[in-house]
Amino acid sequence: MKTNFFKLIAKANKAILPSYSKKQLDLSKASKLQLGIIGWRVYVTKNALG
Repeated sequence: MKTNFFKLIAKANKAILPSYSKKQLDLSKASKLQLGIIGWRVYVTKNALG
């Protein structure tokens, strides 16, 4: 149940949130908002996989 919920959120994230890896964003120059988005995507991906 939990993984299905996070898989749904992961699909929504992919559609809505920007992909900084495709833009080749330098993490040392990222703003706090960008780092927050990256962290959120990592958290959701980790929970969707496991």
